[in-house]
Amino acid sequence: MSAQHSTSAGLCALALAACAQPSTRHHASDSAAIEAFQTVHAVFMHPRCQNCHIAGDSPLQFDAGVPHAMSVVRGPDGHGGEGFACSSCHGEANSPAHMGPHAPPGAPHWGLPPPHQKMAWIGMSPRELCESIKDPRFNGNRHLAALDKHVTTDKLVLWGWNPGGNRPPVPIAHEEFVAQFRIWAAAGGPCPTN
Repeated sequence: MSAQHSTSAGLCALALAACAQPSTRHHASDSAAIEAFQTVHAVFMHPRCQNCHIAGDSPLQFDAGVPHAMSVVRGPDGHGGEGFACSSCHGEANSPAHMGPHAPPGAPHWGLPPPHQKMAWIGMSPRELCESIKDPRFNGNRHLAALDKHVTTDKLVLWGWNPGGNRPPVPIAHEEFVAQFRIWAAAGGPCPTN
């Protein structure tokens, strides 16, 4: 083998290795992001989230996810039926403790997602949830940065960690959830295979 051929072969090998490295790093990043998404999935599957992210039009209650009492419905904007808005019982904050453990909870803009974007994910696999929450047709027309803002600052979302009464909060700390969400989002939101 000539010295020139050996040098050319060596340069080609270096070029191939250089091209392979970003791909390997990207794959590792995807793996970490997909692992982080498992935390996101666990939070979204908790009753504090699932009870309002429903396929039907009647919200659920309690950890058992039973249909809401009093025939409450989503309504045309997600905030209750005509003459019976969610705000009829749910205020801007949780009811005072002296009202008892079963008093209606509250947070700003209490309600369900609107009927044209139900954002329903009960029973979804991690892959299905991942694809759904990234799709602007189903997530309130949000891109990843807007989703980050939604899960970090929206007071109705934050209510899940401070539900009042005898309701257990989401068991994963909000700070941990946000950190994992950001790892996933920073990688472009890769989805698990199942």
